[in-house]
Amino acid sequence: MEMNVRNSHHDSKADGLESRNGDTTDITVSLSHPGKRMSPIECGSLYRLRDRKFLLEDKRRLCACALGAALLGILLMIVHAELCPAVYLPGSIYALCINCLISFSTGCLLILIIAFHYKDIRLFIIDHNQVDWRIAMTTNRVLCITLELLVCSLHPVGIYLGPLSSATNSSSSSSTLFSAASPLCLCSSPMEAWLELELLLSALMFLRLYLVHRAILLHSKVLLSASYRSIGSLNNINFTFRFVLKVLMNKYPARTLLVFIMLFWFTSAWMLRLCESEAHEEAKYFTSVQCTHIRISMCDTSKDTWSIAGPSGETGDMGTALWLIAITFLTVGYGDVSPTTTCGKVVCLFAGVMGVACTAMLVAVVTKKLALNKGEKHVHFFMMDIQISKEIRNAAANVLRECWLLHRTIQSRDNHSEHRRHQRCLLEAIRIFRHLRLKQRKLRDYTSEMVDLSKMQMIMCDLSANWNNSYRELEQRIISMEQKLDELGQSFQCTSELLSQALQQRHFVHRYHSSPAGHVLLTAKGHIYNIYINCLQL
Repeated sequence: MEMNVRNSHHDSKADGLESRNGDTTDITVSLSHPGKRMSPIECGSLYRLRDRKFLLEDKRRLCACALGAALLGILLMIVHAELCPAVYLPGSIYALCINCLISFSTGCLLILIIAFHYKDIRLFIIDHNQVDWRIAMTTNRVLCITLELLVCSLHPVGIYLGPLSSATNSSSSSSTLFSAASPLCLCSSPMEAWLELELLLSALMFLRLYLVHRAILLHSKVLLSASYRSIGSLNNINFTFRFVLKVLMNKYPARTLLVFIMLFWFTSAWMLRLCESEAHEEAKYFTSVQCTHIRISMCDTSKDTWSIAGPSGETGDMGTALWLIAITFLTVGYGDVSPTTTCGKVVCLFAGVMGVACTAMLVAVVTKKLALNKGEKHVHFFMMDIQISKEIRNAAANVLRECWLLHRTIQSRDNHSEHRRHQRCLLEAIRIFRHLRLKQRKLRDYTSEMVDLSKMQMIMCDLSANWNNSYRELEQRIISMEQKLDELGQSFQCTSELLSQALQQRHFVHRYHSSPAGHVLLTAKGHIYNIYINCLQL
């Protein structure tokens, strides 16, 4: 890989040196091994891989920032709903500042969502080697982006659109009482539509929590691991949030369920309190107005409020809301408290549905934890088989004993009641024996169904490897035997040649000794040898 910087001349050479005229220069920076020049296709692939890595990091960073902005907006909304009636008045500078911060966090969230999808479209273009970005803008993608922007843009806007302060616009005490008691700091006297709109927008802000699953997916070790992605691509596995959730439920089932249940419990309880506090404050307002107009001196506003509000006043408390969500989530439903508003009923209905789903998952997790593993099952069934075998032997012995006793009573022919009793005992012993045999057969059938396929595959692989090794050893022995047979044949051939030469030489010596010249020569050799021996002795 090389990076070249050339001038505008077309006759420049890519040798990194100046030409003889001095007009053309070429600066070459090598990014690969010396002596190895890469093709343009390989360079483009490497650049795409680098850009893809950077885009994934940018998506991960943008998703984390978007989740932080969403959680900040939800936290500011909760603080605004909790502190507005008690700490500061509606329409004050504090309420305006907090609402402005909520709107600012919402704007930042929308910008981050747009930037995230921009990076996603660029990543799609790199993966599919496309040039025009409009190819990536399918109908599903456009609808998804539009829906996300719509969900993330929801936040309370009543302080900008509705009446700001009833204290400055109206001097009636009843109107001020109702405005100060509004749980969402909406300062309108009889305008319940603005209050319901503010309540709905505040509750819908929790839809921003869909960003949690995206953050978990992009920051999970499954997506960051190269080995996971390589093996998954070979097996056509899509790394979606469903796959990551399955991995988490497989590795940390109790921890994952506990975190989800606790977050859902507190979130639903606060939403129920938010919904039910509206009816509670309205009942309190109407009670105070009734006491003012009737002018009853013994009227206790708090007691009347409690009696008129009923269950809504109770569920407006956080502790009671937690209790109601818990018993609804567990599908118990004692009936001591119940929601009265439509919003509260919807929250309780959703809590009941999620409770059924979480209970089913909890039962599955507990069943998996309490189940025996393969080794424990083999040990358990082996011991049960031994115990049943002992019981079968005892039952067979009882059958033989009852047969002998029955035979003895038949031989005696005295007591018929004793004969019937032993006959009944024999039938009972036979029944027990058959029952135990059937139980043992069922146990062995169930044990045979528990054959571990992976273990059998490993055993077959080991047997196949042993057979291959034995076959190779046999081939080597056959080859060595052939070599030894060849050597033995060569040895036989050499021996036969030596024997033939020895026989020829012996025949020649025999003919030589039979001649007179040979006899004289041998006699002379004998005399010379004797003289040599005598000299050595001297």
